[in-house]
Amino acid sequence: MAEKRDYYEILGVGKDATADQIKKAYRKAAIKYHPDKNPGDKEAEDKFKEAAEAYDVLSNPDKKARYDRFGHAGMSGGFSSADAGGFGGFSMNDIFDRFGDIFGGHFGGGFSGGFGGFDGGRRVNKGSDLRVKVKVTLADIASGVHKKLKINKMVTCSTCGGSGAKDSHSYSTCSTCQGSGVVTHEVNTFFGRAQTTQTCPTCGGDGKIITDKCKSCGGEGVTKAEEIVEVNIPAGVGEGMQLSVAGKGNAARHGGIAGDLLIVIEEEPHPELIRDGSDLIYNLKLGVTEAILGTSVEIPTVDGKVKIKIEPGTQPGRVLRLKGKGLPDINGYGKGDMLVCVDIFIPKNLSKEEQAMLGKLSESENFKPKKNSKEPNIFQRTRDFFR
Repeated sequence: MAEKRDYYEILGVGKDATADQIKKAYRKAAIKYHPDKNPGDKEAEDKFKEAAEAYDVLSNPDKKARYDRFGHAGMSGGFSSADAGGFGGFSMNDIFDRFGDIFGGHFGGGFSGGFGGFDGGRRVNKGSDLRVKVKVTLADIASGVHKKLKINKMVTCSTCGGSGAKDSHSYSTCSTCQGSGVVTHEVNTFFGRAQTTQTCPTCGGDGKIITDKCKSCGGEGVTKAEEIVEVNIPAGVGEGMQLSVAGKGNAARHGGIAGDLLIVIEEEPHPELIRDGSDLIYNLKLGVTEAILGTSVEIPTVDGKVKIKIEPGTQPGRVLRLKGKGLPDINGYGKGDMLVCVDIFIPKNLSKEEQAMLGKLSESENFKPKKNSKEPNIFQRTRDFFR
């Protein structure tokens, strides 16, 4: 699949664009690439869907914030799922149903395009979003993880298929709009009298009224049920990051558009490793003799245990850097490092024999600190590490 373009670039707006500017930019792009104006043009159709995907994200404050912070990785499972093949995650009906109000009714039937759902006035029900917390370990974050989530939600009624009616004969034509789904009013404007078309307040744009409701859902078209939702959590996610799975939230009344499932990442603490962005920190305690003589020690990483060499004379506060042993960047910019911070264990309770041995060693010049040593002190090493 081709790499996705930047959403701001698609709509031709800057990151500081207002909601109104974003809406106007999308309207302009959608009119330009509308299938009715470009019959049989696959490239125009793709750009039409691409613009809808960009608007779906940038017009939503939560999605826009995630996109600004994490890029396309933060939109995992969003408007146009990668599994659905690029910009084809939503059908034309979905686009018209969700964003049709932007065009208003003054285009009349000129943009019906045979796709249905876009009649310039129909109100489309939208299911509410669901938010769940998902715990992940450092190992999950390092490689990404596939999870199956058991979600209690509103689903489409299996008896009536979401219509809310007992059967196809359980309807009557709406008397307010006479079955059109819209009502037209004439209003006086500065330029004279003008017509405005709005969704019928009685039938909600359906053009018909349910006369005999489905007994399973009481006419709502949705029922409460448990559903297993499978999600792929990408590598490099972090605490508080929010992923979106389009269409996996609550189902909408009367066959509308389902809400989204918002997954909030909850990072489980590791018993030995500390995360600092894409880097991992491990505090290594060495005995005095190990630091003096040097040794080999085994330390934990997200990929398992690794053995590292400790050079003779290793000083407390020294930081050993293992390149590429950290976590992957969420935007694909490589992996972080493993930082091993050396701490020297000083014993408190010594036997008389141990005290005697150390007493003799303390007389040696090698065991006396050098006053003019150029070796950075522990404060300098710590300061440089946290810069």
